[in-house]
Amino acid sequence: MRAADTVLAVNNDLPIRTRQAVHSGKVRSVYWLTDEDSARLIQEHNYPVLPDAPLAIMVISDRLSAFDCVWHAEGGMAGVPGKGAALNAIASHWFNLFREQGLADSHILDIPHPFVWIVQKARPVMIEAICRQYITGSMWRAYSAGEREFCGITLPDGLRKDQRLPELLMTPSTKGILTGIAGVPEADDVNISRQDIVNNYAAFNFRSTDDVSHYEKLLREGFDVISNALASLDQIFVDTKFEFGYVTDQNGAEKLIYMDEVGTPDSSRIWDGPAYREGRIVEQSKEAFRQFLLQHFPDPDILLNKTRMPERIALARDNALPLDAMMQVSDTYVGMAEKITGGNIRLPDNPRAEIIDVLSSRYGLVA
Repeated sequence: MRAADTVLAVNNDLPIRTRQAVHSGKVRSVYWLTDEDSARLIQEHNYPVLPDAPLAIMVISDRLSAFDCVWHAEGGMAGVPGKGAALNAIASHWFNLFREQGLADSHILDIPHPFVWIVQKARPVMIEAICRQYITGSMWRAYSAGEREFCGITLPDGLRKDQRLPELLMTPSTKGILTGIAGVPEADDVNISRQDIVNNYAAFNFRSTDDVSHYEKLLREGFDVISNALASLDQIFVDTKFEFGYVTDQNGAEKLIYMDEVGTPDSSRIWDGPAYREGRIVEQSKEAFRQFLLQHFPDPDILLNKTRMPERIALARDNALPLDAMMQVSDTYVGMAEKITGGNIRLPDNPRAEIIDVLSSRYGLVA
């Protein structure tokens, strides 16, 4: 079997019984279950939610997104072998660790398959909660150009590229396009300050200003849990993105939880510790693939300049990358997943058939 045949590139056409259109993102697709199926699964599997809580099947893919485009390679390779299973395994590991250490729950209720989560519906906080422990990437580019204020935080002069920052920085941005907030442009992924959030907490879907402080506490604690665990593997947690939301538990209590994914090579930058001590940066995340793309194409400005998005889309659509580029990403993701979880990552030969089988036989969800 070719490696390309083991990749799950299309994940929004599974015969799962749903109550509305499938929501398909860059990596995951979400199938909202019917009210009847949600209630049945809650009862059959004793999920800790209200009896009428809406549930969804979240299916990850092996697609590889970078610079807001999905990339493919030679030989019909439409994704990265093992990527989906690796990301789910890593995120699930961190979510479990957060719960065990008393931080907060996640939206995951069940894991029927390496590519699948059963989740409860959350009311998302409209913030991309970004933490930075080192100055690199876009922050370094802005800093080296003279910028000193980031999301209301002023950095001192004299910082060096890739050095550890004096303290962990929280540099949030908007999730989606928010309207009617003074001082916040109506565009996706706009940097905001803590004061912006506190002044407009309801617009960001927080229930109170106290919850703004609680989200910051969970953000810092979650970062520290992952950073410490990676340090024990001699890996450096450089920066990452968290997302939060509200759910209601089986007692009717509303609580703030972690959601989406955390601490993965897709949502974080991770460096190899020994290489860093030698003065080298060895990326253990998607950043290595991003750097490959910038070097692979003769005009990297297409990838960096948001005003050239049509050209960028055409670049990704019309260019099959070298197969080695995808396989290097596979090695990085699967290798990191096995380091973090301490176990082997099973790579299904036919993930689509397996997903359909388990959702049919164990959950009765196939239409």
